[in-house]
Amino acid sequence: MTDDRHGGGPALFRLVRFWSRRGPLRVSAELTGEERRLQDIQVLEAVAATPGDQASVADVAHQLGIDRSGASRFVADAVAHGYLVRGAAADDARRAVLTVTPAGRELLDGALAWQERVFGELTAHWPAADAADFARHLRRLAEELPGQ
Repeated sequence: MTDDRHGGGPALFRLVRFWSRRGPLRVSAELTGEERRLQDIQVLEAVAATPGDQASVADVAHQLGIDRSGASRFVADAVAHGYLVRGAAADDARRAVLTVTPAGRELLDGALAWQERVFGELTAHWPAADAADFARHLRRLAEELPGQ
């Protein structure tokens, strides 16, 4: 009896390498006409992935796996581009919280729609049930990531 999971790990990381080189530049160029907006998309995704409405620079750093000073620069750029606003936390005025602006929501929604479209293109030749199962398993894997 063979283990159908064999090779799953290398396949997963091959996909990660492929998309880390190609996908982000494509999405940012298609959505904004500028590849440099990828950073803004990543920051918006990090803010959206933070539980509650109290995302901070530290949360962005954690979500992106970068140091706090790098996250601070990324956040400052997203604020300058009009995608985020920085305000005081309701419970502690000394703590800054990040809020997505309407322009940021539009960019984030566009990025998510692009991701859905690419998934559909990549699995278009699959039976619908297989694509749905794969999507379900991907969501499950993402939800089970440590530290999320």
